[in-house]
Amino acid sequence: MYRSKVKTIILAGTASFLAFALVTFPATAVEASKDGLNTWWTIVFPSLLPFLILSEVLIGFGVVRFLGVLLEPVMRPLFKVPGVGGFVWAMGMVSGFPTGAKLTARLREEKQVTKVEAERLVSFSNASNPMFIIGAVSAAFFHNPKLGFLLAGAHYLANFTVGLCMRFYGVDEKIPKDKKSSKVPSLKRALRELHHTRLKDKRPLGKLLGDAVTSSIQSLLMVGGFIILFSVINRLLFHLQVTSLLAGFIDKFFELFSFSTALSIPFIAGIFEITLGSKLTSGVESSTLMQQAIVTSMILGFCGLSVQAQVASILAQTDIGFKPFFFARILQAIFASIYTYLFWDVFSANFLNDDKPAFAMPAFLEDQGWISQATQKWMEIGPTFTIICLSVYVVILFFRLPGKKRTV
Repeated sequence: MYRSKVKTIILAGTASFLAFALVTFPATAVEASKDGLNTWWTIVFPSLLPFLILSEVLIGFGVVRFLGVLLEPVMRPLFKVPGVGGFVWAMGMVSGFPTGAKLTARLREEKQVTKVEAERLVSFSNASNPMFIIGAVSAAFFHNPKLGFLLAGAHYLANFTVGLCMRFYGVDEKIPKDKKSSKVPSLKRALRELHHTRLKDKRPLGKLLGDAVTSSIQSLLMVGGFIILFSVINRLLFHLQVTSLLAGFIDKFFELFSFSTALSIPFIAGIFEITLGSKLTSGVESSTLMQQAIVTSMILGFCGLSVQAQVASILAQTDIGFKPFFFARILQAIFASIYTYLFWDVFSANFLNDDKPAFAMPAFLEDQGWISQATQKWMEIGPTFTIICLSVYVVILFFRLPGKKRTV
């Protein structure tokens, strides 16, 4: 009871403090909201929507179950999750946050994974996508696409390590004989499961596609709200000097490792929002590139409270616990920074030493102009794509209103 009252006071006090800050700095809040909205409708929405819709369709058609049977002999021994976790893991890597959480929740709703298996799966199936690490962080922020190889390698290797660690989490439920993994993948059984899954989903194609679109857009609307909210919170905390106060404690930690204390404020910003933290880290001139890379790896691994709030909101709709995911993010931040440090000498000698490069970089990576052009083009068409998709979403909802039995 006492803990509950303390929690109530803390939550009420935090909300009141943020309300006071909004009233005190209205112009700052509006600008931060615009920045968050711009990020969402130019990059996040058009990047994630196709993957989410495609994932929903593949689940409905039974393709995910088909892949699950084939991947069972690999995923079960490594991570103690069903083979369908391989699909979730791959989609989470390619499309980025919070696709892994969305798909894990979907599989849990269909009872394709147990509660413990879902908590293991969600802990390592969420990661930054390669285009964000190489295009946004490395090319746009650091102006060095080569650095993306190190950051991405450390990020995904840390993610894999987290998966191996989380296999020891929880107590395994008894697996039915028909779901136990075999040593050799069975294509016949995979095809049978695909067919049975498709027959079980009695929705016609039009209904399945409509559900996929509405479900995906609803998730992205929630994601957009969190991006805007944390963009405002981050900016307000900076203006209220709260970020500087927290950075004072981080300074002591960085001094232990002989890091520049100027990295503390970007690190605090990265705890709240991954993009802003990475951008600020790249601009700290008093630190070495190695120190910037290590701090950026920590930020990418922790993924920011903004992304974690998105995941928590998705998981709240199921019985999947959030604490394992949060613990896994701390582990990934630690592992990613360690791997970046361990691989730095090799990376620096082979990719950053222009006098005697050990490996020749591909021409498309040496010339980073195409990355900037592609990013700029994507940002130009992003808002138009978002508006069109939202219009389609509104039309689908209109025809699903009670009394609207007509077909489109």
